[in-house]
Amino acid sequence: MTAIKHALQRDIFTPNDERLLSIVNVCKAGKKKKNCFLCATVTTERPVQVKVVKVKKSDKGDFYKRQQTWELRDLTEVDAKDASKENPEFDLHFEKVYRWLASSTAEKNSFISCIWKLNQRYLRKKLEFVNVSPQLLEELPKAEESVPSGESQSVAGGDDDALDDYQELSTREEQDIESMMEMCEYAISNAEAFAEQLSKELQVLDGANIQSIMASEKQVNILMKLLDEALAEVDTIEGKLSSYEEMLQSVKEQMDQISQSNRLIQISNTNNGKLLDEIQFLVNYMDLSKGHIRALQEGDLTSPKGIEACINASEALLQCMNVALQPGHDKLMAVKQQHLLFADLRDTFARRLTNHLNNVFVHQFNHFSHFKMTIPQFYRSSCLSLPGHDQSSTLSQHTAELTLPKHSPLHRDLLRYAKLMEWLKNTHREKYEGLSRTYVDYMSRLYEREIKDFFEVAKIKMAGTSKEAKGKFATLPRKESALKQETESLHGSSGKLTGSTSSLNKLTVQGPNSRRSQSSSLLDMGNMSASDLDVADRTKFDKIFEQVLSELEPLCLAEQDFISKFFKLQQHPIVTPPLAQPETEESNGGTLSRIAPQAEHRHSLSSEKDMVRLMMNKIFQSIETELNSLIALGDKIDSFNSLYMLVKMSHHVWTAENVDPASYLSTTLGNVLVTVKRNFDKCISGQIKQMEEVKISKKSKVGILSFVTVFEEFAELAETIFRSAERRGDLDKAYVKLIRAVFMNVEKVANESQKTPRDVVMMENFHHIFSTLSRLKISCLDAERREAKHKYTDHLQSYVINSLGQPLEKLNHFFEGVEARVAQGVREEEVSYQLAFNKQELRKVIKEYPGKEVKKGLDNLYKKVDKHLCEEESLLQVVWHSMQDEFIRQYKHFEDLIGRCYPGSGITMEFTIQDMLEYFSSIAQSH
Repeated sequence: MTAIKHALQRDIFTPNDERLLSIVNVCKAGKKKKNCFLCATVTTERPVQVKVVKVKKSDKGDFYKRQQTWELRDLTEVDAKDASKENPEFDLHFEKVYRWLASSTAEKNSFISCIWKLNQRYLRKKLEFVNVSPQLLEELPKAEESVPSGESQSVAGGDDDALDDYQELSTREEQDIESMMEMCEYAISNAEAFAEQLSKELQVLDGANIQSIMASEKQVNILMKLLDEALAEVDTIEGKLSSYEEMLQSVKEQMDQISQSNRLIQISNTNNGKLLDEIQFLVNYMDLSKGHIRALQEGDLTSPKGIEACINASEALLQCMNVALQPGHDKLMAVKQQHLLFADLRDTFARRLTNHLNNVFVHQFNHFSHFKMTIPQFYRSSCLSLPGHDQSSTLSQHTAELTLPKHSPLHRDLLRYAKLMEWLKNTHREKYEGLSRTYVDYMSRLYEREIKDFFEVAKIKMAGTSKEAKGKFATLPRKESALKQETESLHGSSGKLTGSTSSLNKLTVQGPNSRRSQSSSLLDMGNMSASDLDVADRTKFDKIFEQVLSELEPLCLAEQDFISKFFKLQQHPIVTPPLAQPETEESNGGTLSRIAPQAEHRHSLSSEKDMVRLMMNKIFQSIETELNSLIALGDKIDSFNSLYMLVKMSHHVWTAENVDPASYLSTTLGNVLVTVKRNFDKCISGQIKQMEEVKISKKSKVGILSFVTVFEEFAELAETIFRSAERRGDLDKAYVKLIRAVFMNVEKVANESQKTPRDVVMMENFHHIFSTLSRLKISCLDAERREAKHKYTDHLQSYVINSLGQPLEKLNHFFEGVEARVAQGVREEEVSYQLAFNKQELRKVIKEYPGKEVKKGLDNLYKKVDKHLCEEESLLQVVWHSMQDEFIRQYKHFEDLIGRCYPGSGITMEFTIQDMLEYFSSIAQSH
């Protein structure tokens, strides 16, 4: 086995820079024995790789070759099969299980021990050894007796040096050993004799070495003498070095003194430089020019140049006061004096700026409110002045325009002070908030007056959409008090109507000539005459309401934009400026202590966005009230106006939310939209209630019910208004509620009708509903449209069948009896043997209905149908044609019964189908 290992090492592993550490002769278990060798190897280069190599002889048998190689790290388990008994079998678990049979148990144990040692040394992942004796894994040297000493040490040594010390013989060494062995013939045959000879030769060489050493004693003595001389020279050099060191010691002390002096000079220079930098910093950043001081003390706040100079001076002052000082700067007297100067300049300028802006607010307010005249005053003055008077005509023209005054000049003038307001906000919070309250107070009074006048004009124009209201305003001097009372009754914090709408007229179904007034009574929502309302009036109301919203929207947006810019209220949290913090240091002046009250009285708003909303709510506190009052008036004039208002208000809310969902305008219009939607729902509920309260007349025919006509009018108007509306869903819900109420109340009226048959009421009204829904094409009512058509068709058929039983009453009763006998089980050919239904009885009944009698009965039927049907729906010809078809069907049915129940009797009707067609045609033409 040793010779085989040397051969494998030389031929296979040495060319690949590998060392063979263990080998075992194996064959695959359970198969025909084909011997091969499993070899455990390591690479000579780092990092060390451990492999298991399968080697077998070539087919010719003259050399070995690699057949398969596995990395040891891929090995997961080694199974020795039996730990207590000798067993040459073992398994190696790589990607699959390889089962081997070793040539001997010793070789197997030696190989497994080598694998265990290599795993312990080189691999982090520890293999699993199954059925292996613990003593086998611990006693590696015993298991490797068959391995050469150099290789066994490399495995069992446990460190890297054991493997690294191993070296192969070089070529020259191999040649020397071979030549030495050739000189001794028995070197191979008698190893002991060869070893003894080598030992003798080694002793000879050792003796020769000793003699050579003894012969060189003279040279050793010479060498010792030279060493003594060298030591003497070393002592001399050390003495000179000591003297030099003493000389340099004094120089060292002098250099230390010079170095200390230079270090102190350097520190002094550094300190002087830092002091100069600090002084330069304080001079540069805490020095305010005389021009800025003059601008702060007496700068002109009315001219553009003066305002610009004040802005620059205030920014410079704020920059000086906000300089980040180093610790200790505040103890310098100069710094304290500058702080006192800055604080005095700040307070002086803040006081001047506050007084000036207060005066500007008062002046602008007086300017915009000068010569303002309320609407009642305008009408009073215009009526008392002569025709053609300039003042009256001018105010009349301004009133007719229905516009709100623009405040862009005021905003433009005040925006020049925006940067100064920002400075005031950062330095004097209390004065800043005082100016904010002053502005809000003045502007709220100004806007309240303007908005009130604006809405009074809008209410007068809305009331003018009614002819009755126009008649009132035509004689305005006499009716002024009534108008004022009516408009003022609509004011109030709640914005609701003071008048009651409980006096709504209940519908009463009368004759067809009064149907228009019946439908109009649904629109009578108060004092205004609903009969005078028309499409033009509603269109005018829609334009007025749209103009009101269009005027309010830019007004609110412009004011909110101005407030944000002028008061510097952006969408970020409030950050208290450093100068607004209270001073704790006591100074000899009382100026610095004035900041503390500002911090105590400061508003604790969570964000500046909330402050904008708060100011807008105070300035425009009357808008929501006035809008609700205007909406109540529109609803009072005509309940259908709620449709216009819902569409317009929804559109403006949608527009405002796209601009800023949290703006004052969006919030206010959203609140008003709730009121509009409530009025819309109330309008729908009112119509449903009036449908339920409808009463029918016992003296006239019903015809098309009034609420059916009103629903048609409502649907036509709604489809026109909601054509491009955002809130189409509200209308669809209202449609469903109304149409279900219409269906229910049509059936209710039909059941209560005494003069008009129930089928006629159902047929005419559902035909009208079907025609309306088909014409308007309302998608959400497709199911109701189909239901209306179905009801119309069913009741038309029922009315026709019931009516046709009257002209041939006895004949109908006779054949109904025949059908009853057949249904009871009597055979058709045996019916003629029944006493009550024999041939003689049939002839007797048929003779009672000759052609003239049938025509006369049909003529009376036509007149009766004409009395039942109304002219508006024009269903007479449709009904008459349906009766003709039904009569022909009955005639054919009677002939069929005669043919089946009375076969061969020769009995026929007194008139033919052609006669019937002529009867129906002549009756229709004669009427």
